[in-house]
Amino acid sequence: MKEEAQMRNNEWNAESISDQSGTVVVVTGSSSGIGYETVRVLATKNAEVIVAVRNLEKGNAAAQKIKSQHRKANIKVMRLDLADLSSVKHFAEEFGSTYSRLDRLINNAGVMLPPHSKTVDGFELQFGTNHLGHFALTARLMSLLNETKRSRVVNVASSAEKFGRLDFDDLAWEKRQYRGWSAYGASKIANLYFTFELNRRLKSSGSGVIVTAAHPGWTATELQRHNGIVEHMNDFFRSRHIHGSLTDVASRLRHRGRRRRILRSERVYGAARVPRAS
Repeated sequence: MKEEAQMRNNEWNAESISDQSGTVVVVTGSSSGIGYETVRVLATKNAEVIVAVRNLEKGNAAAQKIKSQHRKANIKVMRLDLADLSSVKHFAEEFGSTYSRLDRLINNAGVMLPPHSKTVDGFELQFGTNHLGHFALTARLMSLLNETKRSRVVNVASSAEKFGRLDFDDLAWEKRQYRGWSAYGASKIANLYFTFELNRRLKSSGSGVIVTAAHPGWTATELQRHNGIVEHMNDFFRSRHIHGSLTDVASRLRHRGRRRRILRSERVYGAARVPRAS
C-alpha cells in the first residue's frame, strides 16, 4: 500500500493526519511522554481527547499546557488508575454516562522496572498495570467501541517482550526470584497476546473494531524513571516524544485492513510472530 511505503520511508508525519472532528479518543497515561504528544497532536486535529490519568493534577497541567498553545483544543481529564480495577470500573461507567461513542482507545500507560510491588488487587505491578488494567478497560468499553463505526484499539507494546517469558503458574512472581526486566517483558508479551486474540475474536464475530499494537521505539519518557542506567542511556539512544507518538497515531489512523500488524519505530511490519510462553 502507498501509505505503508510512505511510513517505511519516514515520509508520514503529523501534517499527514486529516481532520479528526467528531471523533472521541481516550489516551491512557497521557500527562507526559508519548501519551501527552499523542493527545497534543490529535487535539490540534480537532479530535475530542480524554486524558485518562492516575494523577489529576498532572493531567490537568498537561491539558492546560496544550490548550495554552491551541486555544480550540477539546480536552477532558478523567481519573484512571490501572493498578486498581475498581478505578477502571468507575472510569468506564463515568465515560459511558458521558459519551455515546468511542472512536479510538489508546492503551498507552505503563510502568517499567519499579521495585517489586503489587496492584491494589494483588497482581505484580507491571503485569497488573500494563496488561490487566488495559484488558479490563478495553472489555468495559467494548460495547461503545462496537457501536462506533471504524473504531480502533491500540495497545502500546515493546520489543522488550524478548526479555520476558510468561509463567502462567506464577504470574504474581511469588514462587520465583523477582526480575524486573523479565516481569516487564512478560507484561509486553501479554499485550501482544491480547492484541492477537482480541483481533481474532472480533473478526470472527463480524465486529468492525480494528485492533493493533505499536512499538514506539526507544523514547525518553518518565517510563524509565525507576532505573538510573536506562534513564542515563536515553541521551544516547532515545527518539523524541513526537516520533514515538507518531507511531501510535499512525497505528490507529492509518490501519485500514483486517490483517493484524505490529508497528515499530515508525515502520510497518506484517503479521508478527506470537511470543513465547512457558
